[in-house]
Amino acid sequence: MSIPAGFDELIHPATRLSVVALLAATEWAEFAFVRDSLSLSDSALSKQLHTLEEAGYLEIHKEGGGRRRRTKVRLTDRGRAAFDGHVAALRAIVDGATAAQAGQAEGGGPGAEPRQQHAEAGR
Repeated sequence: MSIPAGFDELIHPATRLSVVALLAATEWAEFAFVRDSLSLSDSALSKQLHTLEEAGYLEIHKEGGGRRRRTKVRLTDRGRAAFDGHVAALRAIVDGATAAQAGQAEGGGPGAEPRQQHAEAGR
């Protein structure tokens, strides 16, 4: 199976995908909100944000100073387009696998027997 157009290796790792998915649902998000929502440490989130910022996928805005300094992040248009393309590519992969499985089951080939339901497994 070939990798569909739009699949983004940079976004694909679970932590980055979670960050981008969270940011896709809002205009701006505070660093603390993203950190707490994804149960990440400050350093782990900072590293992921820096990687996404370098790729042009998000913008980081710092305001205030001292102990009252607040960091906000948002997806750029490029980041939003990359996320949308990646989600479409993942759907294409899933749809392709589902179609292949259905075709194989209809054809009576190897693996054609339906899988047992969880409730029936082990009986």
